[in-house]
Amino acid sequence: MKKQTGIWIDGSKAIVIALKGGKETVQEIASEIETSVHHAHEGDKGSFMGARHINNEKKIDERKKHQVDQFLDKVINQVKEADELFVMGPASLKLKLKTRIEENHLIKNKLKGVETSAQMTINQCVEKVKTFYKESNSAN
Repeated sequence: MKKQTGIWIDGSKAIVIALKGGKETVQEIASEIETSVHHAHEGDKGSFMGARHINNEKKIDERKKHQVDQFLDKVINQVKEADELFVMGPASLKLKLKTRIEENHLIKNKLKGVETSAQMTINQCVEKVKTFYKESNSAN
């Protein structure tokens, strides 16, 4: 029996839906990606001028990239036992996850589809995953 898994992902969380033997399990993985950053000298007039501002922006970008990488690794670690993967979500994070999956030689052949989808409830995510696999199985 195949373990078919769907992942709905955005910057705040990933919802992992696993289907196996007519049963479904749902797990939510919280993201630790910072959405806003408070600077130590934020209120100081002229504090973000010149090189200091550029260096701070680089540090912030690097920290966010590191947080995104950690989040994607956590999601991939959760789904590595799946036989098939389907990724969906509203923003570019789903494409970063797709790339990360394709770079992983252990799971790259398991990716069956990537789709743009709006914010959904957990029940809508489950239905979307079931529909995707039902349609993909009937096409084979």
